[in-house]
Amino acid sequence: MRGVALVIVMMGLGCAGPTVAQEPSEASLRSQAPDGFWDVWGDGKAEISTYALTQPRYGQEREGEAILVFVTETFADDNRVKSDGGHDVEYSVLKLNEVRDFTTGIYDYNVMTSSFLRVDGGSDWGTPVKTSFSMQEWCGHVYEQLIVRGDAVQRTSHSYFDGEADRDESLELPSGAVFADALPILVRGLVGRPAGALSVQVLDRSMDARFKHIQGSFRQATLTWTDAETVSVPFGSFETTRVELDRESGVDVTYWVESAAPHRIVKWARSDGETGSLVGSTRTSYWNQHRNGGEAARQDIGLPERTWPQ
Repeated sequence: MRGVALVIVMMGLGCAGPTVAQEPSEASLRSQAPDGFWDVWGDGKAEISTYALTQPRYGQEREGEAILVFVTETFADDNRVKSDGGHDVEYSVLKLNEVRDFTTGIYDYNVMTSSFLRVDGGSDWGTPVKTSFSMQEWCGHVYEQLIVRGDAVQRTSHSYFDGEADRDESLELPSGAVFADALPILVRGLVGRPAGALSVQVLDRSMDARFKHIQGSFRQATLTWTDAETVSVPFGSFETTRVELDRESGVDVTYWVESAAPHRIVKWARSDGETGSLVGSTRTSYWNQHRNGGEAARQDIGLPERTWPQ
């Protein structure tokens, strides 16, 4: 059991001002769907939001696109995959698939990160039951998987690059652990949210660790919900709540989150120059739109039409 500290009341996403950072309380701060969650997320559809991406790489800012796909699934606890039924322990999760595509000179980067957070209160707030990451570019590709069981994170990684080919290790899960890869879920309040500022231990994004060819580690940080402000992006103007993650070391990030439901991420900006601005958003069962002609729906969410030379 991690130590019990001050109680933080869970509440829906709002515009509360900053308060003194508090230590998380295991008794109250859980990964739990807020009231009304299933009225939206029980429709069998995914929410797809697309962003104009600025991605720093090799000392320069690159233009690209980012796609955030949010959807609920039934998860099998034994092997931590989407369940087809018949497992002894199953529970509902909210899945985020984050897809990034950008170009460095002549060649492309294709990056995908998946994060799975329980919505039944069965785990600590901020801690996924699983994340997985893959990155492909012309030099090679890498893969990493993190599984949380109890107070430990089991990390498995495979890489094309020398010195990091195949690794298995266990990390201690600190009190107040938050995975940076899960922040797009957390800042929206989709698994609850604290009443004010929160002192946390943040695990580096898998992509950041791979870019630097290091193993990600937990870093002390403060997560704060601040005042409302109006933000204009290609998809329109939105009243937003600003959410800031300030690390004692490493990259800071600010999210502007839609104040009204469904609390989409309107914009984000990091201290290293990375930015994302909302271009389009919809709810759809995209997996049923895979036939020829389905490409037309890409325009509805701001993605460019892709044509290939004949």
